[in-house]
Amino acid sequence: MSETPINQAVWSSQDIRETARRLASAREAALSGEPPPDGPFDAPRQVIGESWLRALGSGVDPDRDSRQRLLSVAELEHRRQNSQLTTVLPVLNDGLLATSDAAQQIMVVTDAEGRLLWREGCAPVRRMADRLGFDKGADWTEGVVGTNAIGTALVARRPVLVHSAEHFVRTHHQWTCAAAPLHDPRDGRLLGTVDISGPAHTFHPTTLSLVSAVARLAEGELRTRHHLSLERLRSSAAPILARIGGRALAADANGWIAGVTGMTPPDRVALPKAPEAGPLWLPRYGMCTLEPLPGGWLIRVGRQDPAPGPSRVLLDVSGRDGASITVTGPVGDWSHELTPRHAELLFVLAVHPEGRSAAELARDLFGDGGRTVTVRAELSRLRQNLAGVLAHRPYRFADGVQVELRLPDRPMQLLPQSSAPAVAAARRG
Repeated sequence: MSETPINQAVWSSQDIRETARRLASAREAALSGEPPPDGPFDAPRQVIGESWLRALGSGVDPDRDSRQRLLSVAELEHRRQNSQLTTVLPVLNDGLLATSDAAQQIMVVTDAEGRLLWREGCAPVRRMADRLGFDKGADWTEGVVGTNAIGTALVARRPVLVHSAEHFVRTHHQWTCAAAPLHDPRDGRLLGTVDISGPAHTFHPTTLSLVSAVARLAEGELRTRHHLSLERLRSSAAPILARIGGRALAADANGWIAGVTGMTPPDRVALPKAPEAGPLWLPRYGMCTLEPLPGGWLIRVGRQDPAPGPSRVLLDVSGRDGASITVTGPVGDWSHELTPRHAELLFVLAVHPEGRSAAELARDLFGDGGRTVTVRAELSRLRQNLAGVLAHRPYRFADGVQVELRLPDRPMQLLPQSSAPAVAAARRG
């Protein structure tokens, strides 16, 4: 199997039908175990030939696509809420959506498991994709649908073009697609893929380069956001670290270091996937104590007894331009600006000190008790900054924390941008 011949056929041929015929001949030969045809452009590219072999080994039917079960709406929303790719959707849309729509193609973003999270672009092509099951929540890995740009890029860990009969499944031969993997620039972890797909006649030789370039822009945006978040954490942690005797570190939720005192700074510390305030054993440092900071954690090294928890919270929703929370803890005060949704959540918890269930909060915020997945995802994000301040089962401010709610002078000015039913009721008094 060679890399050049089919490449040349796809990239230079002006006859789409002839290109498709050559690709189909190469595929039929490969599936039957025969040597490829003798034409100069008829040997499958290595990345495609290897993918065909994997699809055969997985038992994928080469003649018809597999009708699969899509993710539920709740699971799809949960994956979107927890995907780092949510933050770079504007970059992907700006770089690809207008071009793909004009070229009668669609843009797709998947997670690292090959599940389609977002799909945008040309409406007629979206309807064509629906007939193939190429819809939000679908599994587009090689083991399910055979050779395709998304699934093959996930395996190859590099940008991949799959054109016409290079697709393993015959019913996909009328399509062309190009996908590039998206990685976490901090540690190289695979986050998912971005893909452009459309009818085979919409193929253009620059598509793969365009997708690859936009993927790199998105990774650059993730890198910039990481640096900015560390700078914000560093600003919050600096006065606290200055008051601490002994060894301590400030780290974000993923263990990246923003500041240290009393020790040589590492690049990263190995935190659990879901750290909580209190005592914790960490590799290299032994017993430590974690205390929440806005955007991360204060890690006291060598302390086996937990430090006193936060004693007071000031929730300020009195302003027209935003809301904030100030936490008084054992090492002083720190403040955190709140998103509109988090301001709504904390306001509801402040006026319901007995606590609220996820379903009750969903009704408070959306008027729909079924939207518990969204509520839990938002509370999970809040607890990254407010661990030790918030408790659950039911959701509430932790016992022993004194909560002060600062309201606007006029009830009608309460969180003016909010449409949450609980906030609207509070405005009416």
